[in-house]
Amino acid sequence: MNQPWAPHQTIARTQRHYGMDWLRIGAFALLILYHVAMVFAPWSWVVKWPVTYSALIPPMALLTPWRLALLFAVSGYASRKLLMRSASLGGFLRSRNGRLLIPLAFGMAVLVPIEMWVRVRGHGYPAGYLHFWALDYWRWGRFWNVGFPNWEHLWFVAYLWAYTMALGALIAVVGTGWGDRLLTWLGTGHRLLWVPPAALVTVRLALMFVVPEQQGLLTDWTGHAEYWPMFAFGFIVAGAPAAWPMLARHWRPALAAAAVTGAIVVAIELRYPADVQPAHMIAALNRAGRVAMAWWMVMALFHLADAGLNRDHRWRRPLAEAVFPAYLFHHTTIVLLAWATLGWGLNPWVEFLLLATAAIAASALAYAVGRRVGWLRPLIGLSAKSPARPPL
Repeated sequence: MNQPWAPHQTIARTQRHYGMDWLRIGAFALLILYHVAMVFAPWSWVVKWPVTYSALIPPMALLTPWRLALLFAVSGYASRKLLMRSASLGGFLRSRNGRLLIPLAFGMAVLVPIEMWVRVRGHGYPAGYLHFWALDYWRWGRFWNVGFPNWEHLWFVAYLWAYTMALGALIAVVGTGWGDRLLTWLGTGHRLLWVPPAALVTVRLALMFVVPEQQGLLTDWTGHAEYWPMFAFGFIVAGAPAAWPMLARHWRPALAAAAVTGAIVVAIELRYPADVQPAHMIAALNRAGRVAMAWWMVMALFHLADAGLNRDHRWRRPLAEAVFPAYLFHHTTIVLLAWATLGWGLNPWVEFLLLATAAIAASALAYAVGRRVGWLRPLIGLSAKSPARPPL
């Protein structure tokens, strides 16, 4: 089997790319604001403000296509770096099992029930939270018109774990040389710019009217068809210094192409807002534009991270370490507080600031407390002991 750190690499195994840390921090900061904005946007969400605002459609439609793709790409990059620092593939996979499955179990037992209680309360469920958690949360099927069980926002962790295990199986069989060979081929001419989005769009459209768009490890084939390649791309880039010059050569046309596809997506979302269903051809154009935009934005943002953000700062380490706890706690905080304050009659700007501030404060508190309590660290996605370097 090829070693995870291919012999022709020039990057030291422990060398850290600060720009990718900043990109990850920025992506999760945008995620918090995005989830707060979903309370007020026209699209369906867990808790909705009495009035929705169409002015949120353009900025959120520009963000939606690539925000999750970027998170998976950055996670793939981090996975490769962790593998390069591991003594073996088995050790890497055991470590990822602990770092992903333990927080997932904690979240499903402690955080997700709060959101599911809010959901059923919205449909008329009369009992309090403790009754719900003890007797009604642990079920399978429809209950008060809500499906159980439900990952809620923790679906990302479940997908990430599955992609990591699939990646480990691939490496065990064929090593890591496949990524280098693929990148070499894509580096010829302008293939990196057009081949991946063409492939992603083809698969996406082929699945569009065949399988439903439904979250779930065994049902979300349209999601897997986009997120897994993004995860693999990040993994490949982390082990190939030659990727950065390729991205530097193509980032401008990639950004321009992303702007064009973004304009198409925004135009369609404005014409067919919220749950209004467009004709099949328009829906296909919308899905194709989203997938292509995601690829081109990831290319451009990876270059930005390398060319403009690859420098350290005293805030980088704690912020990078706090990302996972923030991901776990921010969503539940927004859902619970938005539901609790619906009847307060607040100005929407005040409500937005309240939700954003509370989400950030809850995330910071969870990290500040959890990092100091040994048994809490694994539950919120931190290493059992504080490492010399924060986990990617």
